[in-house]
Amino acid sequence: MQVENKVQKINNEESKLEVESIDFFVRMMSILGLPRSVGEIYGTLYFTESPLSMDEISTRLSISMGSTSQGLKTLRSLKAIRTSYVKGDRKDHYIAETEFRRLFSNFIKEDILPHLDSAADRISRMEKHLIANPDINEEFYTTRIEKLKRLTKAGRKLLPALAGLLKI
Repeated sequence: MQVENKVQKINNEESKLEVESIDFFVRMMSILGLPRSVGEIYGTLYFTESPLSMDEISTRLSISMGSTSQGLKTLRSLKAIRTSYVKGDRKDHYIAETEFRRLFSNFIKEDILPHLDSAADRISRMEKHLIANPDINEEFYTTRIEKLKRLTKAGRKLLPALAGLLKI
């Protein structure tokens, strides 16, 4: 009887830890503009010792297979998870990448820098629109566009350096 109570207490404490970890990653992913399910999946994998299959993740979180599949796809593209071989099982199993420096470096290189690369085109279109529309308050918009140019220029210089430093 005492052993059962200890096991139940451990399971209850692990459950509380899992809920807190999932909440932590749900909030972190929402800051990055990612869906709740992505945070739930990553939080589950981060605090799970053994690799989990998509079915196990879906069941554990009580989310649809579609949400699970999309969340895993997003996490794979961010290189936040990787597949792991499980002997005797043909399903893919997943484990969380725990090197946050690598995660942030990949996020900068694969998600932020491409937006900065296309920013120059968008800024150029804004300037053309400004020139083509003389009724617009040119001074106001010119000032704002110049700020955007400085931001993107600084981002193009700083973010690759930051991504490199994070990989160290």
